[in-house]
Amino acid sequence: MTKNETNIILTGFMGTGKTTVGRLLAEELGYTFVDTDLLIEQTSGKGIPEIFATQGEKAFRQLEREAAETLAKKRGQIISTGGGMMLDLENKSTLEPTGPIFCLVASAEEIFRRVSADVDGIERPLLKGDDPKGKIESLLTDRRELYGQYVQIDTEGLSPVEIRDQILAYIVKDI
Repeated sequence: MTKNETNIILTGFMGTGKTTVGRLLAEELGYTFVDTDLLIEQTSGKGIPEIFATQGEKAFRQLEREAAETLAKKRGQIISTGGGMMLDLENKSTLEPTGPIFCLVASAEEIFRRVSADVDGIERPLLKGDDPKGKIESLLTDRRELYGQYVQIDTEGLSPVEIRDQILAYIVKDI
């Protein structure tokens, strides 16, 4: 596998380490790092919470599809997707031919701990309300089967470098 032939796509629930691990992979492999949420914010000129608040989730999901189309035209990228992006069959069929997809996973308790520790607190549109931990548990249950179609990388109790190295081990097997 060479840089010109493939992308590596990271998916999974929020707070599982996609961005941190993605940056480490990109650095190690000499790939370009792309966070789809940041790409959407840059192209739309609005933050994700603002898009959800003013246009709704449906509009945000359309922006994800447009980002997938753009990214599928390039190679040599580590693509960190938003938590729901690869659950959309259109996005999956657009990005899957460009490279392997890895799903980073953690328990609801660990995800809650991680997103609660974010600098800005919990500012995730899908977790708004009185019971963010309950929403995490519910969303994980709803997404379990779709996330399960990808290679699972358990991030719990591992450093970002250890997670990166697990992914690299899978990639080396495919060469």
